[in-house]
Amino acid sequence: MEYIIVAAAVVALVFIVQTALGARVARRALWVLMLAFVVRLLVHVLVMRSNSIAYGGDNFVYEGRALEILAYWKHEGFTFVTSEQIDSLYSVAVPCNIFAAIMYLCGGPAPLACTAFVALIACGLCAVMYRFARLIGADERAAFRLMTLMAFMPAFMLHTSDTFKDGFNAFLVIACLGLAASNVQRFDMRKLLLLGPLLWALWNVRPYMVFMCAIPLILGLAGLKRAFPLCVLAILAIFLVPVLIFPDVAESTPLAMMQEQLERGQSETVRHSNAAGGSGIAFDDGGNPWSAFLPKLVYTLLSPFPWMDGSLVLQLAKIEAVLWYYLLWCAALGVRRMWGENRRMLLILLLFAVPCTIMYTTTMSNIGLIFRQRIPIVMVVSLLSAVAWSRHPRSGAGTEPGTAVSAVPGHSSGATGKAPAGVSRAR
Repeated sequence: MEYIIVAAAVVALVFIVQTALGARVARRALWVLMLAFVVRLLVHVLVMRSNSIAYGGDNFVYEGRALEILAYWKHEGFTFVTSEQIDSLYSVAVPCNIFAAIMYLCGGPAPLACTAFVALIACGLCAVMYRFARLIGADERAAFRLMTLMAFMPAFMLHTSDTFKDGFNAFLVIACLGLAASNVQRFDMRKLLLLGPLLWALWNVRPYMVFMCAIPLILGLAGLKRAFPLCVLAILAIFLVPVLIFPDVAESTPLAMMQEQLERGQSETVRHSNAAGGSGIAFDDGGNPWSAFLPKLVYTLLSPFPWMDGSLVLQLAKIEAVLWYYLLWCAALGVRRMWGENRRMLLILLLFAVPCTIMYTTTMSNIGLIFRQRIPIVMVVSLLSAVAWSRHPRSGAGTEPGTAVSAVPGHSSGATGKAPAGVSRAR
């Protein structure tokens, strides 16, 4: 049954590529993404499961929680299981429920089938990145180059070659930001409706990322002369009215939960615990997460450094670090170009990347952990690089020729045809 699910994932990938990209681009993109899919399965079998680089941790934890869900279903019936039913799920309910469903179909543990689904998500994200790059003004050559680079970026590939949640997180973040940018170009209520399940899923993968996406999403509505007042008033009413009428409710609102998560990540106890890992790093900050901000920022953005000693995974991570330095340089050129040509799209990207970087800087204590956490930041910054690579950027960044503007594969707006150190253990 595992092989049947792998085959179904291949068919789904072909469908996504043909649906999300224009026919001419899809013919080339399919070969790239199919190769990326196969390479991920090979890395899973030959590297991750053979333990040849002694890397892993969370992937096995998520499989264990999926088995707990499977046991719960046998006694209580099939339903979406959250931390209310199984405490250990915490904020990873979506990946674990999906893995449990795959295991249910396979009759037990099915790491290859689960990885095939994760690889499908990763390759789908690469198609989204192509559409997103075209949306913000990159030409076809640069967008295709970006898609290919993202498909084989070492850290992203490693963490989408097993049952980690990082692929889910990156896909949901980029999809939400893409919809926000798409609504700036052309407002469509269906995109707002699609944001609902995406944000819900993101909340059940990495909750604080919902708030990192909030400002760009609001900006996506701010330029809408007709839709903005109604949408914003509705959103404010949903969140504020219950708090005003029942003040005690504020203690259990998502905002309060986000504040609790941030305080936990910034706490001295958690940072010292993370720093005790194989790639931990301690800062002389007196226990204040905002002290020593500059060195923390440098480590957050640029580690691992070429001169650092460490495990084999850390040494391999330096390859990606070099690529990341190049992308940062190109992104700076892209910012300069977009500032004069497409400022609103630029702000949508920066209003995610900058606050997210600041937040992670205040929790910095483990290079390997930050290497995984900054994957969405790398993706967003890489979009700016694609603009810099473009020979003939489209002023004002309109719609990709012959396509509807939607950052999510399979979602149409009415047009036909759609278009770092590594760690010795994961946390």
